[in-house]
Amino acid sequence: MSNGMMRPLLRMLPALVPAVVAPVAWAVWLGWDRQRDVRPDGTTTGPYQAWQVIGLVLTLLVAVCWAAARRHPASVVLGTTAGLTAAAWYDWSDDSTGLFAIGVGLVMLGGLAATAAVCGAVALVRGTRPAAGAER
Repeated sequence: MSNGMMRPLLRMLPALVPAVVAPVAWAVWLGWDRQRDVRPDGTTTGPYQAWQVIGLVLTLLVAVCWAAARRHPASVVLGTTAGLTAAAWYDWSDDSTGLFAIGVGLVMLGGLAATAAVCGAVALVRGTRPAAGAER
């Protein structure tokens, strides 16, 4: 491929990487777990354990920081949020009550807020760091 053809693809990477990583990470960390745990008192929890959600968050954190460091925060936020929302919708849409839509909405809002906060933090860190070789 010529350099001219690669340039648009390279510009799309900060949005595409998180948009692809989010549903793949969801499938790896959460998608396989369907069983709810029954406590001795009869109540149920789950299906996800805390370590699964922490793993998903840490995986997404790496992808979001990488993409945000390329200075395209809007595409990072939208790509990650779209990927998470699509994964949650696909995973939970078999719920017969229809209440899964509320959960998907909360995932969307949480993903949007968290990704925007991480992008803001990355921008702050990158903005305050002196350029390589610069003297103070």
